[in-house]
Amino acid sequence: MKKNGIAGTDILIELLDQAFEKAAWHGPNLRGSVRGLKLDELLWKPAPKRHCVWDIILHTAYWKYIVYRKLTGAERGSFPRKPSNWPSLPDRPDKKSWDDDLSLLRAQHALLRNAVSDFPQSKLNQSAPKSKYRYVQFIYGAASHDLYHAGQIQLLKRLRKG
Repeated sequence: MKKNGIAGTDILIELLDQAFEKAAWHGPNLRGSVRGLKLDELLWKPAPKRHCVWDIILHTAYWKYIVYRKLTGAERGSFPRKPSNWPSLPDRPDKKSWDDDLSLLRAQHALLRNAVSDFPQSKLNQSAPKSKYRYVQFIYGAASHDLYHAGQIQLLKRLRKG
């Protein structure tokens, strides 16, 4: 933390990375929670109209994109999957389409990470346009979102095993 209470971008990047794929004290991060899962595990739902692991991964990719947009002012509508928030799974989910969607998640993380790295530290505590939230809250929220869903995935894996 800086003297004036604003978290520096370096610590925010570390937070994003630990929540996504770097080793951390808290246990599995988002990327680690799906490592080694097979197709049937990625697609399993605990009940009809509930989400599977694959759904959650697309959802987290989308929200990384949203925070990236908040930081950069990028135009809406450029996320490659539809619909918003909970994108549809491929019509024929297979290993290749999973690898593609995992690559999408990594790409969105890289875009967000770079946007945070380039973001002026002096603006972190300012509110984003058309929002009551500060930029730092969006960044911190993106990391928290990854961790929330990593825990959810861990729970789905245990529920599936019975």
